Amino acid sequence: MFFLLWLCCSCPVSFGQPDSEILARYLEEKLMLDYNYIDRVARRVPRQGRLLQRLETRPRMAEFTVKSTIISRYAFTTVSCTMVNSGSEAKEGVFEMQIPAAAFVSNFTMIAGDRTYHGEVTGKEKKRKDEGKEKDNKHSSPTDKGENGFEIFRASGTIPRKTQAVFLLHYEELLQRRLGKYEYTVSIRPQQLVGRLRVEVNILESSGIISLEVPPLRNSRQRGSGKDIEDSSPPPSTTVGQTKTLAKVTFTPNVVQQAKIARNGILGDFIIRYDVNRELSIGDVQILNGYFVHYFAPRDLPPLPKNVVFVLDSSASMVGTKLRQTKDALFTILQDLRPEDHFNIIGFSNRIKVWQQDRLVPVTPNNIRDAKKYIHNMSPTGGTDINGALQTGSKLLNDYIAQNDIDARSVSLIIFLTDGRPTVGETQSSKILSNTKEAIRDKFCLFTIGIGNDVDYKLLERMALENCGMMRRIQEDEDAAAQLKGFYDEVGTPLLSDIRVDYPKDSVEQVTQNFFPNYFNGSEIVIAGKVINHTSDRFHVEVTASNSNKYILLKTDVNIDIPSRNDIRGIPGLDNGKGDQNYVERAWSYLTIKELLTSWLKSDDSAEKERLMERAKSLALTYNFVTPFTRLKMKEFELQSEGPEGDYAHPPTEGIGETLQGLQGHKALPALSAPKQQEKQRIRISKTSVDGDPHFVIDFPSSKLAVCFNIDGQPGDILRLVSDHKESGVTVNGQLIGAPAPPSGHKKQRTYFSTITILSNKPERSYLEITPTKVILDDGERLILPCDRSAVVGSSGLEVSVAANSNVTVTIGGTISFIVLIHQYKNPAPYQKDHLGFYISNSKGLSTHSHGLLGQFLYHEVKLAQDPPGKSAQLLGQNQTEEPKPGPGNTLKVKGRLVPVVRKQRKIYNGQQEVNCWFAKNNADKLIDGVYKDYLASHPFDTGTGVGMSH
Repeated sequence: MFFLLWLCCSCPVSFGQPDSEILARYLEEKLMLDYNYIDRVARRVPRQGRLLQRLETRPRMAEFTVKSTIISRYAFTTVSCTMVNSGSEAKEGVFEMQIPAAAFVSNFTMIAGDRTYHGEVTGKEKKRKDEGKEKDNKHSSPTDKGENGFEIFRASGTIPRKTQAVFLLHYEELLQRRLGKYEYTVSIRPQQLVGRLRVEVNILESSGIISLEVPPLRNSRQRGSGKDIEDSSPPPSTTVGQTKTLAKVTFTPNVVQQAKIARNGILGDFIIRYDVNRELSIGDVQILNGYFVHYFAPRDLPPLPKNVVFVLDSSASMVGTKLRQTKDALFTILQDLRPEDHFNIIGFSNRIKVWQQDRLVPVTPNNIRDAKKYIHNMSPTGGTDINGALQTGSKLLNDYIAQNDIDARSVSLIIFLTDGRPTVGETQSSKILSNTKEAIRDKFCLFTIGIGNDVDYKLLERMALENCGMMRRIQEDEDAAAQLKGFYDEVGTPLLSDIRVDYPKDSVEQVTQNFFPNYFNGSEIVIAGKVINHTSDRFHVEVTASNSNKYILLKTDVNIDIPSRNDIRGIPGLDNGKGDQNYVERAWSYLTIKELLTSWLKSDDSAEKERLMERAKSLALTYNFVTPFTRLKMKEFELQSEGPEGDYAHPPTEGIGETLQGLQGHKALPALSAPKQQEKQRIRISKTSVDGDPHFVIDFPSSKLAVCFNIDGQPGDILRLVSDHKESGVTVNGQLIGAPAPPSGHKKQRTYFSTITILSNKPERSYLEITPTKVILDDGERLILPCDRSAVVGSSGLEVSVAANSNVTVTIGGTISFIVLIHQYKNPAPYQKDHLGFYISNSKGLSTHSHGLLGQFLYHEVKLAQDPPGKSAQLLGQNQTEEPKPGPGNTLKVKGRLVPVVRKQRKIYNGQQEVNCWFAKNNADKLIDGVYKDYLASHPFDTGTGVGMSH
């Protein structure tokens, strides 16, 4: 008879004897663990008698294998455990496995002798009064907790004599990014030494793996402690193979190595941490077979200021280690506050004590010193008034927001810590929840932390979920100080607020959550949905983050008809020929169920809860997930030819090792195809520009004339193009880069603009540095935008718009506009360099005193003096009625100076249009004020007043 239990507490078997390594070596030599041999060892080592007695009363574990495939952060894990009953009578075999609390079990199979039991996910029936008496019903769903962040799956079955049983467990999870890393953890706690133990993890990240580490095994006391470990090398027997997009990690300790780690068979957690290649852009959008998943984790963003209130439990139950560790953590956290942050501290028991009444104070050395004194003097006493503490903290933060002209880009939050249940004041959970929600009113977020086993974690979790925060559980036997510090590190650096991700309504449906109040450094926003517009080959994505001072708009079109971009059938070693391994679809179902469970937990409406439960149950049954609304029901069936796993869909991993070996030291798998390049935007701008080698064009529309000239600069020269710093506050400089001249050219070298720098000091000082690959905006906060992604960034008086691989438009004060064209070559010749063109689109906001190679002509007119042979000079200007004829006697009159010119053509607008112009030779001699060297800037941010300005 076979039955299944979920999430029971571990009952580890401890060897407890120093000579267990001798036994382990002996067993290793014999390969197979034979009890006859064990008897002989026992006679030689009498201290092992108790151990041998235990081994004889239970089946031994011959093999423990974990195989995992992680595809774009989505992890499929299979655990296989083989137990052997060498006794003369049937015995019960117990399989126990700690799995991540965030994971969903998706299948379970047991094979004992000639009988096979297969798990079938079924919906839970409504609770009945006699449910607790029915043996079957209590085995349906994970409810008990293991160690922090883990649940315990436990199954047992009768193993006939002289035979073996195989337990197969499958579970899935979407890895979360914390502190800049994804962490995948396998719990290795077989509770006895194992003849063959193997963990194999295969990682496929199409965007590229940029970091990968395997730290030492972690036991319960070390979990999340953050302590420095002298030996930070991987566990013994660990091997790591890696290419650009693939990684394979194996852990295969023999019996002797296992005994050295833990003689009781509880080795600990095998951990892999990694991160992927990413840019500040729209993020990574993957589309496969009608589903999409969008990973958004921008970098290089400046932190937002914080307004934070720490609400700390100082009741009598905090006495001793818990309060000491809390104080230690707060001391460190206070040191990490930034100068632009504001904070306050509240200690609560049955009394509520506020450090600074009715205000939040700025971060200064004196305030940090006084706050540490206040925390140091906190003493544990009295009961626990959770409701009163949260009301006080919420009022304090609300009043501060309302009464102070705080930075609209700042993020406000409460960090609440307790080790107990409410015992003073309002003690009813439902009332505390409603009071807290009413007090916060969606003005800020609440993050809750529970320490120990006496906490009402359901209350803390729901308080956080209802107020855009998160809850963290800390065990008493762990290093709480490091845990607290680690939790703060996750939420202590907000980078964006009010993030919204949008897709065309006619292209998608059933999209998961797409609005997020905050984005914290090192985390990741994940959205998934169905693609319904199958006629389009583009998928438009927009990400906005806005507030009263500044907004960011990132947008792009993703190509959705790439045949093998996200399909694992195209990856050697991951192809099983079935074609049904849509990890994107399973990621969507995983996220959707998680959100339905969260909504169900938050809801107080019985009808809504019923609707949410039915939706979550239906989806879980479709994808074979065990959730709080479904359970595993074991059914006996005849073993099919395809093996004990039946037709369960799971990405195979055979062959990936050979793939990695073949790729070591050679070219990695080809990178994913980029979306088709967007067409260059056609733009309407003034002809006044500098582009190419560089060729300058000045448009005089009232005279119906265009004048052009060249500047033969040197590589590294910085030319002042527009200089109006004293009036409008705008300066534009361009830096030259050199390249060899074409073989047929008359020049020795060419020069192009590699960088355009735009500086503005009105209304606020800011600068832009534009290159063919990126745009750097610094207005007191540094922001980097790649040129291969469309984006719009705006702040007070300044807007920057990037058209992917085409151009950058800069608008200052609404009356000054510049356009920078991006020229890139797919297969450049030696004389071709990626470069920029600079165009003045709107100059109304520039003053009449503006100068520079382009700026000096904005408010001047020009006349053409034509002197045909035998005739006196004739001035042609604004009212000319016929096109002047080219000739050797053509002369321009500019600012009272006569400049000889000839007729030429120039290509502008990315080489797509031509303009007829009058060309001034010799580095624009007499055309420009002064000479070429007068327009050299000392550095890209030079706004000085040289000769070019004085003229």
